[in-house]
Amino acid sequence: MNRYIIDTHIFLWLLFDPEKIDKSKLETLQNPKNKVYTTSISFWEISLKYGLGKLELNGIGPEALPEKAQKMGVDILEIDAATMSSFYKLPKVEVHKDPFDRIIIWKCINDNLTLVSQDRKFPEYEKLGLKFI
Repeated sequence: MNRYIIDTHIFLWLLFDPEKIDKSKLETLQNPKNKVYTTSISFWEISLKYGLGKLELNGIGPEALPEKAQKMGVDILEIDAATMSSFYKLPKVEVHKDPFDRIIIWKCINDNLTLVSQDRKFPEYEKLGLKFI
C-alpha cells in the first residue's frame, strides 16, 4: 500500500472542485489500494484563512471539514511533537516559505510519505528527501 499526504489545496479541491486536480493524481487518490491522509495543520490553515475572510467554503464552516474528510475516506494525520520540535532541521528553500506547507513537507520526509500537490515549488524539496507527485 502506498501512503499519500494531500496538501491543503488538494484537500479542498477533492471536496469542492475535483476537476481542478490533475487526472493522474486524482486516479492515485481514488485508488482503493492507496492510503490518503490530510493533516491537522491543513485544518488550522483553513480555519485561519476562513476567519480572516480569505477563504470561502461553499456554505459550511471549517469545523465540518474533519467529518467531510472521513466521509471521503481521507484519514487525518496529526502532526506529532517529534515532527514539530525537529522542524528547524528542514533547510530553507528560497523560493518557498509557506510555514503550513513546510511542516507538511517535513512530516512527509520524516515518515516516508508521498506528498500530493500541484504547487510548482515543492520539487525543490526532493533533493532533501521529499517524495512528491
